[in-house]
Parts: sequence; structure tokens; C-alpha cells
Amino acid sequence: MFVAPISTDQLLSEAEKENLYSKLIEQLNKDFNFANEPIDFPQSTSPYELKVQIHEKIYRLIQYKYAELLNLLYIIDVPEENIKQLDGSDTVELSEQIAFLVLKREWMKVWFRNKY
Repeated sequence: MFVAPISTDQLLSEAEKENLYSKLIEQLNKDFNFANEPIDFPQSTSPYELKVQIHEKIYRLIQYKYAELLNLLYIIDVPEENIKQLDGSDTVELSEQIAFLVLKREWMKVWFRNKY
């Protein structure tokens, strides 16, 4: 049964533990590129680097390309309700929360594909 992680660190740790970290990177690369927001994480990307780079990418999208961010979230299939619950008063915090939602949704895709 899928149990959603409660933090980015827990999610990345679980992905490594289940030997699905490389699949998570592939899924992120695929969906970001599909949304015309090219990103290319090499398989050698550490979990910490991945977390930081996704956070920075989301931050830049919030700042400069908001419509593209919405498109990315649609393509990744992040639930709109989850986005509406976030507090947008601090852009850095908001980008961190959105990055977690993106990772969580991508992890769900990878986990379900592996199990079923």
C-alpha cells in the first residue's frame, strides 16, 4: 500500500531504499521536458542536489514564468487542491512546498509503476 512521504528527505530516502531513485530521476526529466521546461538530472545526481535544483527551478518559474509553472504542474498532475492550500506569502517557502508536491506526485507514479 502506498504511504505518502511527509517530507522531501523522507521521500528521497525511500526512493533510494527501494532502488527506484534512478526511475524517479527519469520521470522528473521526462515530465519537465514534456512541459518545455528542460531539465536534465544525470543519474549521478545526489538526493540533496536533486532537492536543491528542483527547488531553484520552481522558484525561478514562480518569479519569471508563472504560466509555465502552472503548465508543468498540470502535466505532472499535482492536485489543484494541494496547491490552493499553500501559503504564498513567502516565495522561497512556497517554491519549497511546490517542489515537494512535484516530487511526491512523481514518486507516486514511479512507485505504482514498479508495484503494479
